[in-house]
Amino acid sequence: MTDGQRLFVAGEWVEPDGGHYEVIDPATEDVVGLAPEASAAQAKDACAAASSAFESWSRTRPEERAAVLARAADLILARRAHLTGLACAETGATVPTVRGMQLGVAAARFRRYSHVEPTEWAIAPQINEAGPMGKAAVMGALAIRQPVGVVTCITSYNNPWANPAGKIAPALAMGNTVVVKPAPQDPLSVYRMAEILEAAGVPPGVVNVVSGEAVEVGEATVSSPDVDMVSFTGSTAVGVRIAEVCGRGMKRQLMELGGKGAALVFDDADLGSAVAGIGTTFSFYSGQICTAPTRVLVQRGVYGRLVEQLVAYAGRLTLGDPREAGTVMGPVISAAHRDRVRAYVESAVREGATPLVGKVVDLPERGFYLGPTVLADCSNDMRAVREEIFGPVVAVLPFDDEEEAITLANDSEYGLIDYVWSGDVARAFRVARRLRAGGVGVNTVGRNMEAPFGGFKRSGVGRDVGSYALHAYSEVQAIVWPG
Repeated sequence: MTDGQRLFVAGEWVEPDGGHYEVIDPATEDVVGLAPEASAAQAKDACAAASSAFESWSRTRPEERAAVLARAADLILARRAHLTGLACAETGATVPTVRGMQLGVAAARFRRYSHVEPTEWAIAPQINEAGPMGKAAVMGALAIRQPVGVVTCITSYNNPWANPAGKIAPALAMGNTVVVKPAPQDPLSVYRMAEILEAAGVPPGVVNVVSGEAVEVGEATVSSPDVDMVSFTGSTAVGVRIAEVCGRGMKRQLMELGGKGAALVFDDADLGSAVAGIGTTFSFYSGQICTAPTRVLVQRGVYGRLVEQLVAYAGRLTLGDPREAGTVMGPVISAAHRDRVRAYVESAVREGATPLVGKVVDLPERGFYLGPTVLADCSNDMRAVREEIFGPVVAVLPFDDEEEAITLANDSEYGLIDYVWSGDVARAFRVARRLRAGGVGVNTVGRNMEAPFGGFKRSGVGRDVGSYALHAYSEVQAIVWPG
């Protein structure tokens, strides 16, 4: 364990007013390090610093901003071996997950937004319309994307590299300045990102990082009058609270919230492909991802076969120390979250579900481990089917026909990512169009990193990734002149 981490405010490393708290390794329960507990006043100072830096950064040539982001990408990759250990210890994620899906994706996101095409900045239409008092006029118009201003980025614990990078990189590319409030469970990696951005040449105040377990820290970064936009990844309940605060200040919002993805498996599907996709995704990072297909809807004719194959897949998953080669599933983030997931499984059993995989032999004595669980014989009114569990648990339900499958899938307050498996491609796309979800995977759980990402209903507000992130972190300004 090293000395306590400092906050990063206005280009300075600052001692926290609230002292420090321990960051715990979920695999061993050992102390990883000491994270800083900012005061509300320090959080507001960070917002003021970002506001002061905005005018200069927003007027910096886009090519100069792009060069900073490119250097940050290079530094992440250059330091990846050194950074992997800390990220594994903070999150409990496996080494391949940290190296690829966390650090690798973070570098790719900084690289992506160091290359912004002219068409992503502006469009130049000619507009023909009637002028004042009905007088005919031909007007030229230019629609330009301008930065929003100061962006508060509140990040999730399940990916302390890719998630912040996905907010910071497009925000900076568009000329915004940011205040990052990392998740309290694993903030130390985000401070390493701040060090990299400082080394890459980010001017003082353009990026600020303040952490803390107290809710007052996050609330201060949301409610500050210096903040123009909030980008949040996390639970729907916290998102609702943030939206209420943003509404009072008319602040822009980008919210990636909870998910309860439905996987629709028809009787003509390639069951092996469906099982591999569902199994890989619901067990990834011990199920702590919002895009997991945790409601598996299976046409009745293949229901028994799919359940059998999914149980067999879950039984083959290697659970253990995330730093050991061959480990597929590590722990969940905390003891409290482990107990929460267990409570959902117990609730489902009381309501009539059958837990076909719920016990894994030789769980480590220390650490917050859970075995993968497949819940069969579920109904759509069970808590485990309706609420986000955020753990390695899937509920399996049968359906008879296409209409019933669509009805079951859409009968949810969430709508982030759904999936369809069918050998009839026309039907798969027809069904996908009727699903009330921000994204649909057809015979795949893969992601296209230029496709818009976001949710319907209580799964979020707005879209990011690719060009859509540049749109999210910008305002559109129209300049009109006589034609």
